[in-house]
Amino acid sequence: MDKIEQTAAYVKLSLDGAEAGHDWWHIYRVWQTAKTIAVKEQADIEVVEYAALLHDIADSKFNNGDEEIGPQKAGDFLRSISVNEDTIHHVQQIIRYMSFKASLGNVRFQSKELDVVQDADRLDAIGAMGIARAFSYGGYKQRGFYDPEILPNTNITKEEYKNSNAPTINHFYEKLLLLKDKMNTAAGKELAIKRHQFMEMFLEQFYGEWEGRI
Repeated sequence: MDKIEQTAAYVKLSLDGAEAGHDWWHIYRVWQTAKTIAVKEQADIEVVEYAALLHDIADSKFNNGDEEIGPQKAGDFLRSISVNEDTIHHVQQIIRYMSFKASLGNVRFQSKELDVVQDADRLDAIGAMGIARAFSYGGYKQRGFYDPEILPNTNITKEEYKNSNAPTINHFYEKLLLLKDKMNTAAGKELAIKRHQFMEMFLEQFYGEWEGRI
């Protein structure tokens, strides 16, 4: 078993029983998409694969908001399989700065590989899969679907985003519908268009059914 396969096996075992929107299958989809984009963008495929596989190994949402536990856990594992330190540092930086909430703060790192993995992760947050994941996580947090009296915060800060308990529909306006225009790579931008359109169609149908018009 090579080091990438070892990493995949470790992640799959570690995320057994995780919330459905952040489980092994989320990792798998991001991993596959990241590899596709990496080839088109001529990115370092080894760094991309490790970062895609380990990006949610200890998501801060499920670890009391600790944003360093993920990079640390990833680094510890990669050292245990003798990955070189330059690669480990690069992977840790990608994990630190790739999330949507990180983009709301002061981003102090950039690389082609970050762009690739970030796009792959964002693509899994939109379209049909993104809708399914949003409602899965909303249910996990016991949030309502929608409340017309609670308006989306379209100028949300990092801290507000982290602490939000708003209904799931608000998440579309505070994050999901913004992602198409935040894609970094040409491949990511192209893939995002159809998924974004699907979310717009879903919202139109949702509001029609909510009001009994459809």
